Amino acid sequence: MSARLLPVALLGAVLGLLGGCAAVVSDRIILLPQADGRPSAVEVTAGSQTLRLNQPYATAELRDGRLTPATTTAEAVRATYGALLAQQPARPRSFTVQFESNGNRLAAGAEAVLTEMRAALAVLPAAEVVITGHTDRVGSVEANDRLSLARAEAVRDILAAAGVPRSAMSVAGRGEREPVVPTADEVAEARNRRVEIKIR
Repeated sequence: MSARLLPVALLGAVLGLLGGCAAVVSDRIILLPQADGRPSAVEVTAGSQTLRLNQPYATAELRDGRLTPATTTAEAVRATYGALLAQQPARPRSFTVQFESNGNRLAAGAEAVLTEMRAALAVLPAAEVVITGHTDRVGSVEANDRLSLARAEAVRDILAAAGVPRSAMSVAGRGEREPVVPTADEVAEARNRRVEIKIR
């Protein structure tokens, strides 16, 4: 019997088995819980039938051409598919560091976040790092685009100095376009002056 893991973007992990030794069940989909506990769902379609799985360990089985809903348990999944689950890539992790106003100087508390992030990177054999800079709405759009990129590059340089290969990192500046706290123009909101780092 061959097996493969089917990830579903933004909906949690879905485990799919293609059967070869079972006479009746030819396909089985199991919705796994997300690591952070958020709800997830997926629709499974076969021919004109559609089943919606929206609870952890809900399953859809294709039996003789018909979709059949069922459920399983965490224990049963671990016992049956433990080796397959162990092959999943590490889930992406996100970190945020804040910056002082009108520059690329890290705010107080950023070093603790960077230390935690470096520890997370140390256990990943071939990490990918996406670094995105942001600003508040003080200043022009063009100046904030430049500043957000400079902030992202500053974090990249810190990580490179700690041994993260530059080839594993990408940087981008989003300026004032994606605030954590929406504000009017020219409002200096500290929470929007940040760099977000995603590692996987």
